[in-house]
Amino acid sequence: MIKVETILAHGTVIAMDDAFTLITDGAVAMDGDSIVALGPAAEILRDYTAAAVVDCHDCAIMPGLINSHTHVPMTLLRGLADDLRLDVWLMGYMMPVEREFVTPEFVRVGTLLGCAEMIRSGVTTFADMYYFEDAIAEATAQAGLRAVLAQTVLKFPTPDADSYEDAIEYCRKFIEKWKGHALIVPAVGPHAHYTCPPEVLEACVTLATEYNVPLHTHVSETALEVEDSRKQHGMPVVPWIRRHGLLETQLIAAHCVHVDSGEILTLQHAGAGVVHNPSSNLKLASGVAPVGEMIAANVKLGLGTDGTASNNDLDMFEEMRLASFIAKGISHDPLAVPAKTTLMLATIGGARAVHLDHLTGSLEVGKRADVVVVNLTGLHNTPRFARDPELVYSQLVYACKSSDVRDVWCNGQAVMRDWDVLTVDIPTVMEQAQAIAVQIDRFLMTREGNLLDKLIAIGGIAQEESYEVQVKVAVEDAAQVDRVLQQAPIRVERSSVRRQYDTYFLFADPTQGRIRYREDELLNKAGAVTESRYSLTFTEPAKEREFEQSVLLSRSRFTARADRSLRFYREYFRPVNEREVNKERRRYHILYKETEFAINVDQVTTPNLPGWYMEIKSRTWSPRDADKKAALISELLALLKVDPRGVTRTEYVEI
Repeated sequence: MIKVETILAHGTVIAMDDAFTLITDGAVAMDGDSIVALGPAAEILRDYTAAAVVDCHDCAIMPGLINSHTHVPMTLLRGLADDLRLDVWLMGYMMPVEREFVTPEFVRVGTLLGCAEMIRSGVTTFADMYYFEDAIAEATAQAGLRAVLAQTVLKFPTPDADSYEDAIEYCRKFIEKWKGHALIVPAVGPHAHYTCPPEVLEACVTLATEYNVPLHTHVSETALEVEDSRKQHGMPVVPWIRRHGLLETQLIAAHCVHVDSGEILTLQHAGAGVVHNPSSNLKLASGVAPVGEMIAANVKLGLGTDGTASNNDLDMFEEMRLASFIAKGISHDPLAVPAKTTLMLATIGGARAVHLDHLTGSLEVGKRADVVVVNLTGLHNTPRFARDPELVYSQLVYACKSSDVRDVWCNGQAVMRDWDVLTVDIPTVMEQAQAIAVQIDRFLMTREGNLLDKLIAIGGIAQEESYEVQVKVAVEDAAQVDRVLQQAPIRVERSSVRRQYDTYFLFADPTQGRIRYREDELLNKAGAVTESRYSLTFTEPAKEREFEQSVLLSRSRFTARADRSLRFYREYFRPVNEREVNKERRRYHILYKETEFAINVDQVTTPNLPGWYMEIKSRTWSPRDADKKAALISELLALLKVDPRGVTRTEYVEI
């Protein structure tokens, strides 16, 4: 008899090989890191002897599940910001928190927590993309799981890199350290085409090609992403990333929700792996990937959970059930994506998607011993029918829960026996995770109560202390103002005509200030738009000192380029009220008695105000200077023949 380390005997062996081999009373023999035999239990026990023979009566013996796309340390962000759109969730909450908290220790704790959760749900392999992947690799190897780990690369600074060049260099060192490891496959992780300009994508392709490692990225997750790609590049996402070489790598394309038939064929011809993430895509309302068409086209398709911040778990049994049900529901076809196919997506399909099918994903002689034992005797698994052996597929996908996983081996090592995880100190990791959650709570509670902190969190902010002497006055004839401004002693240095569309966000506590989103269109002499600028301004309440016909305003302004939609800022800041102020503005920068002033002549269209308003402003820095400029403003009002009774101290937003 041949000696081996372990035999799993008397269970239903579900091989998930090309023949979909099923053995009702079967056994699997494992030695070292590999499967050495499988077949009927009587034959295996006749030909092999083992130090450990594991009784698997009333159980399924199957390949470990493969979570083909996740961000495993984000277990520490589970439930942090739910029921938001993807851009608000990502840019408004995830990235600010990550900038503040993500460290090697953070990802170590999050990875161990995630690995324990995945082990308990029968996962033996996962594909990750995050920061500090070296620390993630250390924790994953400690937990005993197999993983394709992609070091994230972005065009802007990240928790582990100040620039994309630094991220590329970090990734290079990570690959060199881990390439050839028994469990860890290092990879390159450009986050997405919209966060990585062409030079970044091409640098990632060069690195992945040089070391012959996978490249993991997000592709066509939302309709907006595809729409933006068409506007900016004149093509959808898949042709764009093909142009920059990504399809020439071992590509792992996460999501692919909004791809057309041509893009599906392009991905298939390139041998790219595609990962369907049903829970995450539904929770973020991103849509449903066309998995039926992908399967028909023979795409290398796997299943993933995505990160727990957008799911909120790492339960692949839940993903299987949901993937099958959604496909049936949207196609109105109960035969779409049957249970057998769904289990394939979570095992050998996932292995193909992450380019590891030569090692794992099925129970075959010579492959790695990544094997799970699933108990089939629970209340929700009763009764069981024996007339058709293939009913076990539907039992696993439609009835079983992750809690039914009893034993897990990865690379021949037992990582869970009788529901006891052997490689992770779960109580300690849970305690460490909760301590981090307390810190994040404290950070967010402080930020949410302060508009400025919330604005700073999304980046690009500049502070401007504003001390202005100014007056606002109603005028009947804008042309008269223009004529006077062209005459001595006033000298116009420069002028412009523009349309401004302002949305003010107002809050329950007015002492916090307000936020203005502005679209500023510069017009030429023919009235055509030559330039559009978008800005975001936070203004604290002003302190006033009144003069005879003007006022000194002292206030802090914080400005940022508005590079996201008005809808994003509305959902992020959550104002209690909004007001629109739209106007056509004639702006003059003048010199009067060697003193600079800005004059705005506005026709306010929303709200519809009769006539025109004129603002005269000048920066100041001392009480004496303010007195001088207030007197000069009075002189300008007289020169412009403006009735001082029209002076108002009310801002447009307050009218």
